[in-house]
Amino acid sequence: MLQDNKVKTKQTIDTINHLIDGDIQKISILIRHSDRFFSKNANLEPFMELTDKGKDFAFDFGTALRPAPVPKLFSSFMGRCIETAYLIDKGYTQKNQIALEHNHINKILSPFYVKDIEKAIPKIEEQGNDVFIRNWFDYRIDESIMQNPEKTSNILSDFMVEKIKNLEKNQIAICVSHDWNIFPLKEFKLGLKHETSGDVGYLDGVIFF
Repeated sequence: MLQDNKVKTKQTIDTINHLIDGDIQKISILIRHSDRFFSKNANLEPFMELTDKGKDFAFDFGTALRPAPVPKLFSSFMGRCIETAYLIDKGYTQKNQIALEHNHINKILSPFYVKDIEKAIPKIEEQGNDVFIRNWFDYRIDESIMQNPEKTSNILSDFMVEKIKNLEKNQIAICVSHDWNIFPLKEFKLGLKHETSGDVGYLDGVIFF
């Protein structure tokens, strides 16, 4: 299965607006970061920044948000996620002249489920992303390397629900993360098999309400 690197801003914004128009009072959204550089060297993975187009996409995502509810931003500690959150902030602020809180960095939005990166990377390179993910989801990867996938989905789900509970009136939580953080939620919470529904485009994600 080829990775879907399409930009999904319109689909994400349309879904948010549909929920708001349906009088949903509290929303938290887990989205993938914007378009970024890639490297053949897996060890450089944590350091890949946004492309120029990716910067524009993130800024445009911010301008596409309605003035209300007001975004409350969270992100992974990875640079591409911090950049994405920052530019969403700048797009929203420039359009609406509303100052936002600073982005909140949280480890749950990062690859916390990778327990031994030095053992995981060779396996990913050998098997390829999709076979490795299927082996992970089918409990064929030792938990000393990758945390139990269903437990991972529960941790992520609990985190997103907590964000909803802690929102003030007229706020929306926007949590910038990675496609691999979204995959377990689709597999274990939504019942969407990775082989047919695993792809997550840039600025695409899962909405909790």
